[in-house]
Amino acid sequence: MSIIFKRTKILATLGPPTNNYEAIEALATAGVNGFRLNFSHGSYEERDQQIEWIRTASEKLGKPVAILQDLQGPKIRLGNLNENMNVEAGDEIILDHASEHNGNILPVQYNLAEKVEVGQPVYIFDGKIRTTVIEIPSDTAIKLRVENSGTLMSRKGINLPDTNFGGDILTPKDIQDVEYGATKDIDYVALSFVQSAEDINNLRQIMVGLGSNAQIISKIETKAAIKDDMLEEIVKASDGVMVARGDLAVEAGAEVVPIVQRRIIALCRKYGKLSIVATQMMASMVENPDPTRAEVSDVANAVIQGADTVMLSDETANGKYPLETVAAMKRVILYTQEHASVRPLHEVVQMKNTQQDAISTAAVNLAQQLNVAAIVCETKSGATAANIAAHRPNLPIISVTSEKRAAQQLALSYANKSFVRPDGEKAGLELAKELKAANFFGGEDRITVAIVSGKQPGLIGATDTIRVRVLE
Repeated sequence: MSIIFKRTKILATLGPPTNNYEAIEALATAGVNGFRLNFSHGSYEERDQQIEWIRTASEKLGKPVAILQDLQGPKIRLGNLNENMNVEAGDEIILDHASEHNGNILPVQYNLAEKVEVGQPVYIFDGKIRTTVIEIPSDTAIKLRVENSGTLMSRKGINLPDTNFGGDILTPKDIQDVEYGATKDIDYVALSFVQSAEDINNLRQIMVGLGSNAQIISKIETKAAIKDDMLEEIVKASDGVMVARGDLAVEAGAEVVPIVQRRIIALCRKYGKLSIVATQMMASMVENPDPTRAEVSDVANAVIQGADTVMLSDETANGKYPLETVAAMKRVILYTQEHASVRPLHEVVQMKNTQQDAISTAAVNLAQQLNVAAIVCETKSGATAANIAAHRPNLPIISVTSEKRAAQQLALSYANKSFVRPDGEKAGLELAKELKAANFFGGEDRITVAIVSGKQPGLIGATDTIRVRVLE
């Protein structure tokens, strides 16, 4: 028996074309499991309305939906220019935090003189203009030599792949946004331009102090973060990791991105952390109703590698075909998962030797050997369900929790269908019976489920039991 549902989840970014209740409900109906709110843009009033719309749609559709707050981070940009400026190889320009545009002196929204060193590269406009630092003429300015011709425009982004920001990645705006998010129904907070595990620990301390129970997603988009001795520590410190392929390609080189993506997904599976693959997954659908073959292959490869979630950015935030994009992505996920299996966890990384992992491994092996209809997981925090998902079983993980936040967070976890129910010794069994009666399992007269639970329902970390039950 095969239940048709997508195991890799879809995260969609909201923007002008989708900034209304009707669009949000339609996207969730089409297959979106979570919404990304990009805090680089928009007001708190707009966020209040979007959160209300998402929760209303979630309630109406009867499915938990995750909300991800994406912090801007130290996204460094040029200031406003008087007009577009053409530059040639060999030209010298000055970026000054304390100046307006005047000839070859350009305003910049961050004091780079405090961070950069002579000889370091500075990439402007998504890497289209490449420059090198040749002098630091004042405590607010840096002088650059242009390496190639091109055009500079107002507010274009700047990347500094070899510059160490020394943990200074939470800006005053980010702190304000985190304080706002702590008072709202936010499930995940994405931290931009992470360079070390300490960055995550610093944010976590702030969030704990604010009483936030949102989980932290580390965005991997710097050369410092992908060093062998650093990446695993970042994954361990995080609740999830986003492969932010746009800035990562500029900072580290486009050829690096596919290999880093595979490493991140493998490490996330090893530690039971959420993995999100982002940026330009179906970028052509911003303007076109159908994806390119390369984009279809890109999404399919993320599914085969075992990503929990694939993310849409401009496609749903600024595109002409947001619903068509979600539908196309869902088709690719469904076809791929039915025709190409994800590699077993023990073939990807060395297994951990913990009780929780042993229980999760045994549950998946038992479920596959007995050909059960689903693994039913009683979980408080969602950790056990995430560990089971790390094995990438080709059957549903039915997660039951008394915590609404955990259910919403599990909406982005591989193969998880989460439900909120009161704690109890038979919570999982009762939910399985309820779903069978609702024909969730295809109307079969007799089904078998594997139930993973603990002797003390509702206690975090107490999962220690696997039961097999036949429902008739």
